[in-house]
Amino acid sequence: MIDGAFARWLAARAGQALLDLRAEMGFGDQGALKAAGDKVSHDLIRTELTRWRPADAVLSEEDEGARMAWAAEVSSQAASRLTAERVWIVDPLDGTREFSEEGRSDWAVHVALWARNGSTPHRLVGGAVALPAQHRVLGTDQPPAYPPMTVEAATARGRRTLRLAASRSRPPVFLTDLAGDVGAELVPMGSAGAKIAAVVTGEVDAYIHAGGQYEWDSAAPVAVATATGLHASRIDGSALKYNEADPRLPDLLVCRKDLASRLLAALQRHAGVA
Repeated sequence: MIDGAFARWLAARAGQALLDLRAEMGFGDQGALKAAGDKVSHDLIRTELTRWRPADAVLSEEDEGARMAWAAEVSSQAASRLTAERVWIVDPLDGTREFSEEGRSDWAVHVALWARNGSTPHRLVGGAVALPAQHRVLGTDQPPAYPPMTVEAATARGRRTLRLAASRSRPPVFLTDLAGDVGAELVPMGSAGAKIAAVVTGEVDAYIHAGGQYEWDSAAPVAVATATGLHASRIDGSALKYNEADPRLPDLLVCRKDLASRLLAALQRHAGVA
């Protein structure tokens, strides 16, 4: 099975396991459901990667010490992936808060493959984002069509209202002012995967985040977004890079290419980027 199709299969399998877990446990103890969801999906993904891609390294949010993978005390773990030719970057459950809330569908499973010989700056050569409660998987093996412009009311200046996906719990402090500047409406959503998927499908026009994320939060969604033809970068316009010694990747912009220069200029004005 080629890597893109494998990523889709693996994300879908983990997503189904999470749906089954939700049905089995219910929502009476959200803390227990969150913990069980992280474990069930992580264990499944790790087991299948060991079985089918044993030579590849893995960076998973749920690996012990993943957030400190550059630190001296876990340097051997960091070294194994930093010298590897291929690294799977996975978030077994992106949006645990939303996963634990009955009726919410804005949570995801991320599976991405980084390769040293990748031809793009981010070197992501395959990936998939499963949205289990939405019954869909977006993957690089079958990239979605470039999204159409969303149909929204025009502003007083005659421009169509842009729709910007925003974190429902911790949006960047500058985002309200930026939205006012470009005539945009903020659309709160849960997981990063769900927000970037909404850009891919055309439900929103862009997603801007600043203030703290890790590689696993964006690797798979960015792989799909760029395979679709969308713009993806840091908020200062520089390239997103993965399998770095420090897995923190705190900010990003994903949007239609025709909006990139406009939004990057607005970010210069409001986010303090050079």
